[in-house]
Amino acid sequence: MKEVPPYNGLVQQIGSLLDAGRAQAGRAINTILVQTYWQIGRHIVEFEQGGNAKAEYGANLLDRLSKELTLAYGKGFSRSNLFQIRQFYTRFPKIQTQSGQLSWSHYNEILKADTDLEVSFYTRQCEKEDWSVRELKRQMKSLLFQRLALSKDKAGILQIAEQGADVQKPADILKDPYVFEFLGIPQQYHYKEGELEEKLIQNLEQFLLELGKGFAFIGRQYKISLANRHFFVDLVFYHRILKCFVLIDLKRGEIEHQDIGQMNLYLNYFAKEENVEGDNPPIGIVLGAYKDQVLVEYATENISNQLFVSKYQLYLPDKAALSAELEKLL
Repeated sequence: MKEVPPYNGLVQQIGSLLDAGRAQAGRAINTILVQTYWQIGRHIVEFEQGGNAKAEYGANLLDRLSKELTLAYGKGFSRSNLFQIRQFYTRFPKIQTQSGQLSWSHYNEILKADTDLEVSFYTRQCEKEDWSVRELKRQMKSLLFQRLALSKDKAGILQIAEQGADVQKPADILKDPYVFEFLGIPQQYHYKEGELEEKLIQNLEQFLLELGKGFAFIGRQYKISLANRHFFVDLVFYHRILKCFVLIDLKRGEIEHQDIGQMNLYLNYFAKEENVEGDNPPIGIVLGAYKDQVLVEYATENISNQLFVSKYQLYLPDKAALSAELEKLL
């Protein structure tokens, strides 16, 4: 005879079923809502393209629709909402290109992108990394697409726009610059490296979002002992996709050649002393407010380790400047 579970267990089982059912219902409602808005957008566009209808209603179509639909069906049909619904169809003319994972709130944000390349990128990246709407807003505001695209050639730009950013090799995790606007440090404030590190740890969730998918935090001020001397790596992560340690050294000002040499020492130590079977060679990132590209090239030449030098900034990038650079590449 099957044993009857304790009462508390019964409550938990029912609760789990309700939570799962509600989540499933929410996803189903979201899918239907997105598909319905796409169909509404299609009807609006086809009506606008209908010759006499276009001439008769012209620019007033959305105004008139807004008033009549609001009167009949209530909120949700303002002129701006209808404009976005119409834009949704024009940006995603094939219903198969929609994602069942994304909510209408996701699409509302994605449609604010300036180009079809950005729209495609943020759609794919939302799917890959399961971003919340809040996370999506932050990545768009920090111009993630432009920052990743500027490190690639034209073919690479088109690839990440169509497929999102895949992590397949060490260079794929790098950004230049990294954006730490979420720390709230004033640009003119003379902070110390320790303060920067402390604030990054205090805002670890947003820091991990900026670093990208696959990072797991291991520790800060990671101690290395060599010949009775002690060294400390600012931040240590493990990348679960690349299966390797990622070491980050923070520099408040300009990156010097000694900083690169020190990171190379850390990488050699981790490769020999910290790696276990199955781990790939560690990756090092020296992260500073400034870098001299020529100095970096000479300092990193002939280094066999996966060692990268990048910049960070405490404010959001200039959209016009980055977009202009990207247009030149394309």
